[in-house]
Amino acid sequence: MPILTWIGKDKVVNHDKELPFRVLKPIKELSVGENSENLLIEGDNLEALKALMPFYYNKVKCVYIDPPYNTGNEGWIYNDRVNSSQIKTWLNKVVGLEGVDLCRHDKWLCMMYPRLKLLRDLLAEDGAIFVSIDDNEVHNLRIMLDEIFGETNFQAQIIVQSNKRGQTYKQLAKTHEYILCYSKSSKTKLFQLIAGDDHLPQQDGLGSFSSRELRNRNPKFGRFNRPNLFYPIYVNPNKKDKNGYSPMSLEKSDEYPIEVLPLNSRNEESCWRWGAKKLKENIENASTDVVFAKQKLTNEWRIFEKYRNASISAKTIWDETEMITEQGTTQLKLLGLREKFPFPKPVGLITKIIQLMGDSEGIYLDSFAGSGTTGQAIMELNKEDGGNRKFILVELEKEIAKDVTAKRLEKVAHGYEGALFPEGTDQGFEYLDLNGELYNQAGFVNPLAHYEDMAAYVYFTETNNYLDIPCIKNPYIGSQGTTSYFLFFEGKGNNILDEKTLKKTKEFEGIRVIYADKTLLDEEYLEKHNVVFKQIPYQLKKY
Repeated sequence: MPILTWIGKDKVVNHDKELPFRVLKPIKELSVGENSENLLIEGDNLEALKALMPFYYNKVKCVYIDPPYNTGNEGWIYNDRVNSSQIKTWLNKVVGLEGVDLCRHDKWLCMMYPRLKLLRDLLAEDGAIFVSIDDNEVHNLRIMLDEIFGETNFQAQIIVQSNKRGQTYKQLAKTHEYILCYSKSSKTKLFQLIAGDDHLPQQDGLGSFSSRELRNRNPKFGRFNRPNLFYPIYVNPNKKDKNGYSPMSLEKSDEYPIEVLPLNSRNEESCWRWGAKKLKENIENASTDVVFAKQKLTNEWRIFEKYRNASISAKTIWDETEMITEQGTTQLKLLGLREKFPFPKPVGLITKIIQLMGDSEGIYLDSFAGSGTTGQAIMELNKEDGGNRKFILVELEKEIAKDVTAKRLEKVAHGYEGALFPEGTDQGFEYLDLNGELYNQAGFVNPLAHYEDMAAYVYFTETNNYLDIPCIKNPYIGSQGTTSYFLFFEGKGNNILDEKTLKKTKEFEGIRVIYADKTLLDEEYLEKHNVVFKQIPYQLKKY
């Protein structure tokens, strides 16, 4: 596989591991609703992604990002030269003197690489990432994603018609952008959409459907290796509905005299796709609403299933009107935010990506949140289909996060004139910012850190798993295998492991790993009681 290299790559390849963990601090006055699992984080997305790791490692269903396209244009809310003071400071610190001479593409690659690595770590095994981009960096991004996600996990390079009239682009009018899609692993299932009525050729009282034969048409399966799926079905030739469908039974009688076996066109023994129990339940509960028998022109009888959820593979060219960037601008105008953020992505684009995941739950992460289109799409889709999807948005610019992203989400939650749901979606969000390092090796532990912050960090670095916060029973934070983990973190001077505090862990068998400021127990005593003591912060592991 080709490997992309650029100035400064060696300095940023492992930068995601070198970043300190930071504390996420809730800001109640900017939040909407109580106890919401939706998050809007203000701050550098690199630091925010690292801060999320103990809570969301391997847990995010889908990532969508719309990073700077690196066009060289000035005047964007996100400076599109990737030349903002934050990025320049970071590049000079991480890349060193080489950062002074980095070309525009090198800077962009240095910025993107560690962020994409963290995003991959946050994705669940059946998750996927979608990245919007245009011609300026699509070639570099494709090779970089091959390296981080694996070439075999490439799913598609989607062409999105972003405008109708076109922009000046050498001698051709540019009317499109791209979305690169990669899966986390082979467990990811994508690109199945529910087909509309025009894709379902038959109708009955319940709506449209397509029919497929109940006989298994795969020659690898038959009576020889699926004997339990080879059994007779009996039909009534004298009773048919207006479509020519006949009722059936699993028992032969005067009413159901004709035997139907799963035989192929050569009269060879095949098998059914359903077992007798499932078929009987459908016959008794739904009759011809689910399965039916029909006599073919050859006088042969066939058993069919009514398949109502016909699905089609999504195409790699998206040219629907709701994909046009102008739609996003109109949506912000309705919210009264048009002048504060130019060229937002349209809600329809994000909605389509969410629907491709085929799940009414799951966590959706957008670490280049901008105006908050991803949040609006999820809130509205949840309202529409009763889903329980959650979002995590990260926005670098303080003014944008407070005055655009948060305001937009608040209006979608409460409702506004011209909205898809004028009465609101009744879904809130928690506003957070990054409030200093969790700890450092000099002995400083952030006084704003909560017990859950340190517990999540300890558990994650010990087990490489996220911590299920409701399962914490202070000082117990979790177990893996025969090892249990404990944290004494209750204020300065109170985090001492001695015989009295050790009794709080006595009900747990196996090895006990206990974090505290200090211990009054000697090594022999600890070993005798299967205890491994680790001092905060000096023996905290780094991720």
